[in-house]
Amino acid sequence: MHLYDLGSVPWAESQLIYHALPRLGREALVLLSPADPYVCIGYHQDLDQEVDVEFCRSNHIPIFRREVGGGGVYLDNDQLFYQLVIHKDNPLAPGDKSSFYRRFLQPPIDTYREIGIPAEYKPVNDIMAHQRKISGNGAGEIGDYLVLVGNLILDFNYEMMSRVLKVPDEKFRDKVYKSMRENLSTVKRELGSIPPRESLTVSLASNFERVLGPLPRAGLGDELREEVSRLKAEFSSQEWLYRIGKQMEGRTVKIAAGVEVKHLVHKAPGGLIRGDVEIADDVISSVVLSGDFFFYPAEKLAELSQALVGTKTGEAEQTIRKFYRAHGIESPGMEPSDFARVVAG
Repeated sequence: MHLYDLGSVPWAESQLIYHALPRLGREALVLLSPADPYVCIGYHQDLDQEVDVEFCRSNHIPIFRREVGGGGVYLDNDQLFYQLVIHKDNPLAPGDKSSFYRRFLQPPIDTYREIGIPAEYKPVNDIMAHQRKISGNGAGEIGDYLVLVGNLILDFNYEMMSRVLKVPDEKFRDKVYKSMRENLSTVKRELGSIPPRESLTVSLASNFERVLGPLPRAGLGDELREEVSRLKAEFSSQEWLYRIGKQMEGRTVKIAAGVEVKHLVHKAPGGLIRGDVEIADDVISSVVLSGDFFFYPAEKLAELSQALVGTKTGEAEQTIRKFYRAHGIESPGMEPSDFARVVAG
């Protein structure tokens, strides 16, 4: 496993590098910051439900969909990213996602503590300081590799984050802004200033080496650059960005006798789930699931939707539990009963 200490890179590369590494069969720890601001949404999110796309376009803010779950976030040079790519068979990789988070979030926790911030791990995937979140983290599977992405939040543009999100009205946007100010902290907010970025990078690398072993330094090289370039075209397509599809609006719409279209939302400990469901005579005829949760293997979420078609609403949770067992599904902080709530109501 190598360390790629890349400093500041173009915004797209700040996401594409860790997507390229598994495709090339490489384990690595990547440390970098994006040179330019952008919005990054989770694998399972519906873009139009989560992001004010027109605002982003008019303000020249790019949008990227990653192959890792979680929620949408505004990212810029005020974050220092750590991105770990490790093979599933590596003995250092815990088998379950909760243990995976606990083990590999310890290095950034130690870095925070070294600069005087009393960071603590909070399940499932948060790092907290003084009751406030101070690091955003997510994990996913890309091929045969596990990927952890996270950041040290050096500073944060709360106003821009609240602006790029899709909200029902400005009053609600103001609530989002105030809630973020109350519940999300930064290095600058905790210490009054930001330590040199180089020292933070050295600390992160050293603390990860305590867990992973020695990490020889490496440059990107031609092969990795070519794979990043190839992926850029794929991940920039409208098909990828809108992969969830345009979802149905409204709460419940009666189409005809016995036929309803429902849009249901449920906040579970592991994230927000949206369900857009068509029900005919108490039988599910179509369903689309989206949200800011984590679901492994990620591609099985679409299969779960298909498995629910033809199921009676009262049997939805039983069908979901059976699917979990058959496919070894992990969804930290989410139970089959949570998904059943946005399918059957």
